[in-house]
Amino acid sequence: MTDDALPRATSVIPAGHWNAAEARDAVTLDFDDRHRRRRRYTGEGGFAFLLDLPDAVVLNDGDGLALEGGGAVAVRAAPEPLVEVTAADHAHFARLAWHLGNRHLPAEIGADRILIRDDHVITAMLRGLGATLRCVQAPFNPEGGAYGEHNRQTGHHHGPVHTHGHDHAHEHHHHGDGHHHHHHG
Repeated sequence: MTDDALPRATSVIPAGHWNAAEARDAVTLDFDDRHRRRRRYTGEGGFAFLLDLPDAVVLNDGDGLALEGGGAVAVRAAPEPLVEVTAADHAHFARLAWHLGNRHLPAEIGADRILIRDDHVITAMLRGLGATLRCVQAPFNPEGGAYGEHNRQTGHHHGPVHTHGHDHAHEHHHHGDGHHHHHHG
């Protein structure tokens, strides 16, 4: 069957906003296969369909892929080999998270652990910072910022564009030394 003849999934229903028990089929995907715009999938029960979204989004565990004409396919996050990063205390944890964030790595940040993909350069850095590392098999659901996660509720895309919502040309700076000055653009 050609892609054009396949049923199309054209939108994502966030986990918890649909009845997963009514899914026509399910796909279990690793993180890379859950960050797509257009791709052919075959569900575990044999149902073939075409994911055809307006923009690439990250599909989360429990999401539904709404099919044209009704019905949905459930998305499950597949366990994959990851590195669990833990710290000595909260301050150490914050430092480790900062170092990972500074490198724009996909990372899943929990209350007491961070999950990352295995990367020998990064794991060496983390060991040097005193982190405890352990190889685990787990679904990977990294924070959205690393990929410009698509906000499905509003339809806005938060990509690499960096804005402050104000004009730098006429800012008033206080330097804390009793001096101040204006920038004139």
